[in-house]
Amino acid sequence: MRILVKLGGTLLDIAESRERLAAELSQVQRSGVEMVVVHGGGKQMTRFLIERGVESHFVGGLRVTTAEVMDAVLKVLAGSVNHELVSAFVKAGSQAVGLSGIDACLIEAVQMDPKLGSVGRPVRANPELLSLLGANGYLPVVACVAGDREGRIFNVNADQMAVACATGFQADELHFLTDVDGVRGADSQVIPALTIGDCEGLIRTGVATGGMQAKLNAASDALRGGIRRVIIAPGALAGACAKLLSGERIGTELKAAT
Repeated sequence: MRILVKLGGTLLDIAESRERLAAELSQVQRSGVEMVVVHGGGKQMTRFLIERGVESHFVGGLRVTTAEVMDAVLKVLAGSVNHELVSAFVKAGSQAVGLSGIDACLIEAVQMDPKLGSVGRPVRANPELLSLLGANGYLPVVACVAGDREGRIFNVNADQMAVACATGFQADELHFLTDVDGVRGADSQVIPALTIGDCEGLIRTGVATGGMQAKLNAASDALRGGIRRVIIAPGALAGACAKLLSGERIGTELKAAT
């Protein structure tokens, strides 16, 4: 069984939450699951930039990435956030390895839109490094930074990064562990199951907007890319990943229409 777990940056901002998640996921890995972790860190990025007097601008939910912002991406996302999470996994007993998409051209990207600056769209995965590490008992922990063969560096949306890694790694499942309970419908209740068509409907009718719209688009891309099961679930729930793998229904499960 191969799974990719994407951890939202909000869940990693407090040491207690970070260490709990690392301990739970380490236990899942030791049960024989081959795992890759991709993490965000938008909240930490915003705080870092504010402290330095740099204002963040967003277009379509994506942070415009100037040279100053890219410096913060490397220092915060690929730096402190990644290393703090790796350290938590090591404390929990995992042989965690901190990476970004730049390493071994793990994820290659192109510039998404000149208006966004150095924001990248993943176009190719080279997952040999992930497979090599996983087969030898290591736990790859990947920051959402990518590059290209010309040495350019791109800030990549963490959900898109997770999908690119998951499809390249040929994961069986993709788990988005977030700070929400799942996907909510027009009645504000969590929807237990969705298809790609359902996701399109929620976006078209304006029920899913902003960050959730981005997640549904990413989840749909993952399903189209061959991932058989995608879950959007609350990372604050103790043992969420283990519960999902045991078949317990939490959050929202997404599958391609049968």
